[in-house]
Amino acid sequence: MVKRHLRSGFTTGACAAAAVKAAITCLDGRCCGAGTVEIPFPDGMRRELRVKNCTVSASEGSIRARASVIKDAGDDPDVTNGAEIAATVSISPLPLPLTGKEIERAARSALSPIGYWIPCTFIIKGGEGVGIVTKPGLAVAVGEPAINPVPRAMILEAAREAIRSGRQLPNNATVTITISVVNGDILAQKTLNHRLGIVGGISILGTTGIVTPLSADAWKATITSGMDVAKACGCEEVVVSAGRASEKGHMNRIGLPEESYVLMGDHLGLAVGEAAARGFSRIHVAAQWAKLLKIAMATPQTHVKFGALNPTSAALFLHNMGIPVSLDTPFNTAREIFDLLLETHEKPEPLFRRICGVAARYVSALGSGIPTTAHLIGYNGELLSSASAPRNKNS
Repeated sequence: MVKRHLRSGFTTGACAAAAVKAAITCLDGRCCGAGTVEIPFPDGMRRELRVKNCTVSASEGSIRARASVIKDAGDDPDVTNGAEIAATVSISPLPLPLTGKEIERAARSALSPIGYWIPCTFIIKGGEGVGIVTKPGLAVAVGEPAINPVPRAMILEAAREAIRSGRQLPNNATVTITISVVNGDILAQKTLNHRLGIVGGISILGTTGIVTPLSADAWKATITSGMDVAKACGCEEVVVSAGRASEKGHMNRIGLPEESYVLMGDHLGLAVGEAAARGFSRIHVAAQWAKLLKIAMATPQTHVKFGALNPTSAALFLHNMGIPVSLDTPFNTAREIFDLLLETHEKPEPLFRRICGVAARYVSALGSGIPTTAHLIGYNGELLSSASAPRNKNS
């Protein structure tokens, strides 16, 4: 079987930058409607993005252009794949003293380039569908639109590039750029933005402008942002969970502040390292049976592509721990071992606690001795058992 190459895509930041350049080009009368636009990327390369549409509108004393780009995330399962990222650009004062019908005529026809659009001041705003930051700890200040530093830099570079080839602006002209996302408030409900304190829409993100399918970069960004917010909000302990069900199970029973919870997915080693670097007093690990068993078996990356959990090896591991698991039983999955323990033990919690203890000690070792508590979450969302590893006195 031939392995299919996964197609890369563009970040929301790259789409916003392309929309800005298209809008400025359209505002200058050089190109409107659908088409393509080429923009510079942080790696020094230039890439072309398709523009859905670009229009100019005019009213008394002002003229503005709006362009939009449909985000193509390639083969990455991104929530914002297919989202319409738009940019509205206006200039004040106008390059020419136009009013009334002259403005309308300017909006309908190409205005002859007569030089460079410099110097000018740029203002970047968040429009409908772009979230506002309400909690500290992120790369964007509280009260600002959630447009991260690299996307901001890409937007400015794309804008300057469009301006350098356009009409001359008056000295100290202001170019106002408003980024918006169609239905961004709805898309945000499928993300963890609310926990990070980003309300009202999605974030404009991207450190390279490129989305690499199924890469660890997006997870790393999510984990580090979550850790930063937890620290900035004064959380002393952090909870890393393998998935939403595990997280919810811990929340319902333990109930730490919402900012304490960080989804790690399969990236245990990364999450623990980030938590230790920020000096949290304790790490909580919440996972269901198969993931927690993998952690107890000293697996820092629990995704199946790094090695599926071998049921025979898992049974031997448990047997060597003194947990009564028959080595003669042909288990097909780790879930079968779990179900067997439930069926054959009226009170399996002490066995589960032993596994939690081994997992906690491994995680503590990954985190340079940071105190750790491991929690086993059942498949119905209940907390089955917990165990802690104290701080290593030699750490």
